[in-house]
Amino acid sequence: MSNPLVHAFFVGRVAAEIVSEKLENAFTDALSELGKFDAEAREQLRQFTAQVTERAEREMEMATVGRTTTTGVSPTQPADIQATIDDLRAEIALLRAELQRYRSNSL
Repeated sequence: MSNPLVHAFFVGRVAAEIVSEKLENAFTDALSELGKFDAEAREQLRQFTAQVTERAEREMEMATVGRTTTTGVSPTQPADIQATIDDLRAEIALLRAELQRYRSNSL
């Protein structure tokens, strides 16, 4: 009662089902890995932006502290605006002189 043609049909059908299941599992695993990669990349990007923001704020605070100590103005005391402007102009003049000196030395 074993017809080779019927037997080949069922073997082929079962082989196709198994291959289909394997492909489905492989596709599901690939999508899962892609999702994990995407989530990890987003988390790393979030951490990177947090670090950049934190460091920028810290350096901005340090620059602000450095500026107030060079002008001699305390944040709690009212500042003389004209004196602050004069100090800034003096610093700009000093920086221009240094820049000109640097440019003349590098030529």
